[in-house]
Amino acid sequence: MKLKRGIKLLEEGEGTGEPTRKGDRVVYNLKMFLNQGDEVSLNERQAEHLPANMIRTVAGDLFVDHRITLGSREAFAGVEYALIGMKKGGYRKVRVSPHLAFRDKGLPGLVPPNAVLVVELWLRDVTKE
Repeated sequence: MKLKRGIKLLEEGEGTGEPTRKGDRVVYNLKMFLNQGDEVSLNERQAEHLPANMIRTVAGDLFVDHRITLGSREAFAGVEYALIGMKKGGYRKVRVSPHLAFRDKGLPGLVPPNAVLVVELWLRDVTKE
């Protein structure tokens, strides 16, 4: 599987069904880590402000169900590109370069400027449109 330059596949679990492509509506969960291994507490921060039907708990971990249409720039580029080609129930762990993440601005209070991220993705559902 070929990923966009700036994304390196570290681990993968295949899932089932057809691979996703641009235009598909997906539900996914993620965990983000700084390249040094520190977890970015994005799920916990977002969960404080979201309705309960968007929150999922798996093995004691809190996740936000993100719903996007692939190719519509609703998530940062590294996540969208990594989701393309995944199958429902699949898992990917990728290293994302800053130019496909938060660039030189970072994410105040969570991600420093020019940070390389390690992102774990779980594809929960796919709707072909």
